Amino acid sequence: MQEDDHAATNGDQRTGRASRWGLRGAIALLLVAAAATIWFTNAWLTTRFSETTRVRTELRSALYTGNLLSELQRTSVVPLLLARDPSLILALSGNNFSGSSARLISAQKEIGAASIRLLDASGRLVGSTDRNLLGKNYVQEPFFVEPLRSKDTVFNVTTNPQGGYEFTYSRAVVSDGRTLGVVVVGTDLTPLVRSWAGISDAIAVTDSEGNIILSTEPRWRGLTLPEALAVRSAPSAISRAFQVTADWTSPAADAYLQGKAVMQAETRIPFRGWKMISFTTYDSVRERVNAVLALVIMGFAILLAAAFYLLSRRARVESAAYMRESADLRALNMRLTREIAERERVQKELRVAEQTVQQSSKLAALGEMSAGVSHELNQPLAAMKTYLAGARLLLQRGRGEEALSSFQRIDDLVERMGAITRQLKSYARKGGEAFEPVDLRAALSSALVMMEPQLRSRTIRLQRNAPRFPVMVYCDRIRLEQIIINLLRNAVDAIKGIRDPAIEITVSAGSHAFLSVRDNGPGVSDLENLFEPFFTTKTPGEGTGLGLAISSGIAADFGGRLTAHNASDEGGKGAVFELELPLLDPGRKTGPRMAAE
Repeated sequence: MQEDDHAATNGDQRTGRASRWGLRGAIALLLVAAAATIWFTNAWLTTRFSETTRVRTELRSALYTGNLLSELQRTSVVPLLLARDPSLILALSGNNFSGSSARLISAQKEIGAASIRLLDASGRLVGSTDRNLLGKNYVQEPFFVEPLRSKDTVFNVTTNPQGGYEFTYSRAVVSDGRTLGVVVVGTDLTPLVRSWAGISDAIAVTDSEGNIILSTEPRWRGLTLPEALAVRSAPSAISRAFQVTADWTSPAADAYLQGKAVMQAETRIPFRGWKMISFTTYDSVRERVNAVLALVIMGFAILLAAAFYLLSRRARVESAAYMRESADLRALNMRLTREIAERERVQKELRVAEQTVQQSSKLAALGEMSAGVSHELNQPLAAMKTYLAGARLLLQRGRGEEALSSFQRIDDLVERMGAITRQLKSYARKGGEAFEPVDLRAALSSALVMMEPQLRSRTIRLQRNAPRFPVMVYCDRIRLEQIIINLLRNAVDAIKGIRDPAIEITVSAGSHAFLSVRDNGPGVSDLENLFEPFFTTKTPGEGTGLGLAISSGIAADFGGRLTAHNASDEGGKGAVFELELPLLDPGRKTGPRMAAE
């Protein structure tokens, strides 16, 4: 019965998981559909509304162009009328200009021109609607020079003292075939520009050379269009962020105006090659598109809210099931708490054991030091015993001078034992204090003298090969001899029980100084652990396993190294130990000439 309930529970869980995954899949598809719909709607509406805005902008530009042409044409007929005015002709003929300015002011009120000026044949201003300019000479101005040449109404664009542009129509006053002066009529296009600024975002009018002569942006006047678009303040980080978020769905912008993306429309003005360029932002497009997108997003949000509601109901059902399992989790938590306490107790005991091991390690280090002293003093003591026996025999035979030589050797051995104890005490400090130039051949000879009793105790064929020139190294002589003695002693021990035992010692010099000791014993079985402390292949009581470890450390202090390999790798038998040390003079690389001794 319990198995049936368990199976039913598992079936319900599988059904619930499948239902949850199905609902989550539906939500994921809904999100993908929402993103695709919003993207497509935005792209389509943006293109459509942008085209509508562009058409509206072009119609507005055509209207502005008509107004501009109408104003210019209205002003263009005024110079012709005034050039035929009898009062102005009479004034220029008789040089009597007392009433000329009054006549021009009256004409300005009737016509609505911006300004009217009368210049005599010398270019001097003799009549003007602005009496402050009377007497000024304009003989080099285009609106004076060009009418005299063409005898017709001439249009000119000149720069005024305020930095703006002045638009004038001028015509020569001719009477009886004689040029009396020039009438200059200025037109004011500022009201038109003000009306444009109140409706459009930005409008500019360029002449035939591309220079902006009219603009709703005062800073643009006198610049080319690329220069004008570049004149803008550097946007801040916040402004750039708003620009990116505002332009992410807009079509490629024609230009940027005050940090905003704008569309650019260009209209040709049928007057002297002029062009009208209008800039319209995408704000109206974005507002209309965003209104539609808001409705679309709202619809998808309602669908998502319904899906999340279904998920929340299922979550409440699952929460009730999880609460029933909380009792088992609490019991498990209690068991884990007990196990943690037990682990902490074991860790405390482990720390106590570690302290005990550390103390044992200290005692082992003391034992290692005493074993090292015993190992290194064994050879000098054996030699001293031999020399004492020889000295006793010589004294018995009355050969005192030869006995004194043996006593001198014993004294040298005592000094050597003192040096060895000092070296063993300073072994942990990695370095000696008696470094000097040493001939490797001489150190080998001294070591052979120390090993003479062991070498003569058996029949051993000893071959020594050394160059005829000194092989100088920079090291501690006593410690170098210690390395050689350890290598010779190991070779002697390795050939015990070997028929026809032999040891070959070779000294050579190349890029470094080399000393190799080769025996014909069985070789070394474990080369990896050979230089580890307390590792030995000898029987208990015959060796401590410290000789090669100490020798390797001394070689490292000298800047060299001690290596070993089996002669079987070279087609022979036995083991080969090689000591490599830096030469005292590294520039000397003459190959050795070997001589058998």
